[in-house]
Amino acid sequence: MTVKMMSAHEVTKKVFQKEALFILDVRNEDAFADWKIEGENFEYLNIPYFELLDGVEEIIEKLPSDKEILVVCAKEGSSVMVAEMLSEEGLTVSYLRGGMKAWSEHLEPVKVGDLKGGGEVYQFVRIGKGCLSYMVLSNGEAAVIDATRMTDIFTDFAANKGVKITNVFDTHLHADHISGGRKIAEQTGAMYWLPPKDAEEVTFEYAALEGGNVVTIGKTFIDIHALYSPGHTIGSTSFIVDEKFLMSGDILFIDSIGRPDLAGMAEDWVGDLRESLYSRYRELSEELVVLPAHFMIIDELNEDGSVSEKLGTLFINNHGLNIDDEVEFRKLVTENLPPQPNAYQEIRETNMGKITPEEEKQREMEIGPNRCAVR
Repeated sequence: MTVKMMSAHEVTKKVFQKEALFILDVRNEDAFADWKIEGENFEYLNIPYFELLDGVEEIIEKLPSDKEILVVCAKEGSSVMVAEMLSEEGLTVSYLRGGMKAWSEHLEPVKVGDLKGGGEVYQFVRIGKGCLSYMVLSNGEAAVIDATRMTDIFTDFAANKGVKITNVFDTHLHADHISGGRKIAEQTGAMYWLPPKDAEEVTFEYAALEGGNVVTIGKTFIDIHALYSPGHTIGSTSFIVDEKFLMSGDILFIDSIGRPDLAGMAEDWVGDLRESLYSRYRELSEELVVLPAHFMIIDELNEDGSVSEKLGTLFINNHGLNIDDEVEFRKLVTENLPPQPNAYQEIRETNMGKITPEEEKQREMEIGPNRCAVR
């Protein structure tokens, strides 16, 4: 039997299309418990690789004969060996190319809407990490918002679309992943925007993203308005694009709200978070389509794999927007928080320009699930 390779892109399509898949994850139990490939119709078996060194005969009866089987490990090598052993036992199996390392870094572009005058908005879904980046295209120009460190996909996408990246934005100083915004700006000559209240310790030049700024992309005057909305960080800033899309950064998600503790300031910033969500956002049109910088659970994906919802719908369905009691709200966002992201202090320092880790170190720093939300 031939052992097949399955790419992160192919697995992502199975997630989007809600297909069935049986995953044999051969990482250690603690790694699997902390973070795994998620899909609505995925089933799992976690058997550490070292338990299979003498053969796979004992787990054959635990594996389905009528479903596609994907073997997953951290970097690929162990999954190839296990897949080959299963193949010798007569099973049809695949292994994940690049392992969970590749899964963590994969970005899937999804078109989320059209703009006036022929422009488009694309969302880049980092399916294994829960990060969401964006590109706004109009009349030969493009803006990139909340880019990941895998910058090639953005520059290649722009080149394939025949547009020039002229502006790059970060809605806030990220603590869970390394931003590629500054690198893209350096490569393309684009203007790099960052909220000044998040940039007091940065070591590089930037354009101050402040309330009242209007940035034009292309000739059709697609405007990105800076809406100051502190809470997740002291400088967190939302964008309203073309009076149609609300890019909420890490303030508001589809099924949750942003945590205010990643700079150690939960008690100080919880009031800002509530004011942003319960006052500033209430003044906006409920028809705005919310495009967040992260998703927390796989259920937040739409039928096409995108992550979005109208603001008015979130006012009804998002628990974090419906806590009338301020004391209860404070407890939600300051107590019983999920674990903080791996290496979040190092990630913040990297995004400030204070340190420049080697690429493999950056991969290690980012390993793990999205932990920017509370619900």
